[in-house]
Amino acid sequence: MTTIQVFLSIFSGTIVGFVLGLLGGGGSILAVPLLLYVVGMKDPHVVIGTTASAVAINAYVNLIPHSRAGNVQWKAAIVFAIPGALSAYTGSMIGKLVPGKQLLFLFAILMIVMAVKMVTPKKEESSQADNLKNQIKMPQLIIMAILVGLLSGFFGIGGGFLIVPGLIFAARMPMIAAIGSSLVSVGTFGLTTAVSYSLSGLINWWVMLAFVGGGIGGGMVGALLAARLSKQRRTLHYIFSGVVMFVAIYMLIINAEALDL
Repeated sequence: MTTIQVFLSIFSGTIVGFVLGLLGGGGSILAVPLLLYVVGMKDPHVVIGTTASAVAINAYVNLIPHSRAGNVQWKAAIVFAIPGALSAYTGSMIGKLVPGKQLLFLFAILMIVMAVKMVTPKKEESSQADNLKNQIKMPQLIIMAILVGLLSGFFGIGGGFLIVPGLIFAARMPMIAAIGSSLVSVGTFGLTTAVSYSLSGLINWWVMLAFVGGGIGGGMVGALLAARLSKQRRTLHYIFSGVVMFVAIYMLIINAEALDL
């Protein structure tokens, strides 16, 4: 690594940490292009392994201020994390063997649909909020965890952009609680994927350390901003949806060649 690459790794980690702290997800999707095109790493598989390990550490660090602020609903978070971690390991084993450009392109379309759904007003939301607040649909939560875990491991992402809406719809959490709780799974999925890639020698530990260093600072700022925005629930929805939409469009562009577009 050159000195410039070290600073670029720290800079990239700061951006990813900020996104994780603020939104509880999306960081690993940003991390892959940052390490490829900003830091200048060449091997996509090493990039995936490195980002998975870095995002896992950043997520666990950013979980601390969210936990102290009471934004983590531990029961739903753990129920989501355990089956998801098992399927994430399976997904990571497949991901190391199968080229994923076509799937990434289709997955980006799914992200766009989800981003739109997140900001679409829901009928009778206010009248049902009190009745649904403390209800957890356990079967839906576990099924969602398995599916998200597979995608997380296969693509080497934390999966927070899917975990947050999954917790909202299956565990009936408010947005800020879903963000804080999602970090449990983001960290666990990333750790599981990182172990898989580490066993194959596909992690650059120096880049990971620089990335994590920047991510800790960025994550603290993001978590503080998330707490302030918790009183503006609609604004947080739009920010989250905007990040998902931006990343999805970027993924569509760079993977369009997979479908000869």
